[in-house]
Amino acid sequence: MIYPIVAYGDPVLRTKAQDIAKDYPELDKLIADMFETMYFAHGVGLAAPQIGKSIRLFVIDSKPFMDEGEEEKGVKRAFINPVIVEESGDEWAFDEGCLSIPGVREEVWRQENIKIRYYDETWTLREDDFDDVTARVIQHEYDHIEGILFTDHLSALKKRLLKGRLTKISKGEVDADYRMKFAGLGKR
Repeated sequence: MIYPIVAYGDPVLRTKAQDIAKDYPELDKLIADMFETMYFAHGVGLAAPQIGKSIRLFVIDSKPFMDEGEEEKGVKRAFINPVIVEESGDEWAFDEGCLSIPGVREEVWRQENIKIRYYDETWTLREDDFDDVTARVIQHEYDHIEGILFTDHLSALKKRLLKGRLTKISKGEVDADYRMKFAGLGKR
């Protein structure tokens, strides 16, 4: 099932998500649907709040960012109840975008390495290190379950310059090639 993507302006995107219990109903199906939704929208990550569910779950597939012949370095995975244990290394800039904020891309600075503790799809507790673009995708999606958007990392000036575009998105005045759900407006 392909979910509509929740647009900027919906309160679920600003809410710190809740942990998932091991008996969460149909979690395997939800994870599969999230991957399907992410691929349909041409994304590399999708957090549960972006489909209207305020739970600590996100999926990523960083393979599209890998150089030709190095796709095996990419990571496709679900992260359940994750906690970033450590961020380290130099900060580096990357032009980020978000399925909930279509048409907006801005340079965001993030540290290059992370250590994250999470449960995988089999409820095995893992603690893994990631770097480079995979770490960035994880950091971006992790922000979503903390109620943080990539635009929150921008300077005050950049935020002021984007205010009009963000307001239009929240009102449904946006062109996306996937279904979206707008607070107070429903699906479009």
